[in-house]
Amino acid sequence: MSLVGLNRGPRAHIGGEVRFGGRDLVTADEKDLRGVRGKDIAVVFQDALAALNPTQKVGDQVAEMIRTHRKVSTKQARQRARQLLGEVGIANPEQAARAYPHQLSGGMRQRVMIAIGLANDPAVLIADEPTTALDVTIQAQVLRLLKRLQSEHGTAIVLITHDLGVVAEVADRVAVMYAGRIIEQGTRDEVLFRPQHPYTMGLLGSVPRVDGPAVARLPAITGSPLTGVTRPAGCAFAPRCAFAHGPCRSAMPELVRRYGVEAHLDRCVLDAAGRDRARGALEVTAS
Repeated sequence: MSLVGLNRGPRAHIGGEVRFGGRDLVTADEKDLRGVRGKDIAVVFQDALAALNPTQKVGDQVAEMIRTHRKVSTKQARQRARQLLGEVGIANPEQAARAYPHQLSGGMRQRVMIAIGLANDPAVLIADEPTTALDVTIQAQVLRLLKRLQSEHGTAIVLITHDLGVVAEVADRVAVMYAGRIIEQGTRDEVLFRPQHPYTMGLLGSVPRVDGPAVARLPAITGSPLTGVTRPAGCAFAPRCAFAHGPCRSAMPELVRRYGVEAHLDRCVLDAAGRDRARGALEVTAS
């Protein structure tokens, strides 16, 4: 929402910079943002039924996105909309274009959202939990679709998800967030097979393994997440971390490379031996 300026308001405060094409989107005015949304940066929202307009046919909604940023006729936009619906894997795009959102299945609505997102060949597509509430078969289809479209259109995809299986399936680079901050980032293999932050280790340790012994209860991270209202002075994960010590609680660690390859960053101040102990305790091993 912040990247494309959809959460601005009298009570909102957005700091930092969002650099895109030489422009800072945080300080850009609404006119400039309207030129970016849907054209250069598009968003596939988590709940397709809530994001789509229930009073308009889906074909018209795809065509509206095209006409907003391109000088084409209504006929041309509708023709391109039907073509896009076919590209995202909808079997009968002509019929689907005439349907209202509630007349489509969850998987088809998500495909419509992806078609709207790709309508103007954006440089960046933000996919917010695109497989939420879909059964595993449809989830796999949507993920394959995103990978194919990324390859064909050259679009960079920012995928937001809680599902580590999805991360392992589609991601090239991974950023793990806790309490609104990135606490670890690197390539997919670095983060998944050689995690450096105890929170990442805890996430991976809670995933059942098909090649390990059956357990009565999966490991869990102790404590509860922060509410967002209050934050500790140091590492936000320190109250839940079994390996936290003095430096963890005194100041927020910087996101830097401490161990491993240069592109693998984290916010943990544990030394190499401490990280190995944490990794062993949480039974996170490369395989």
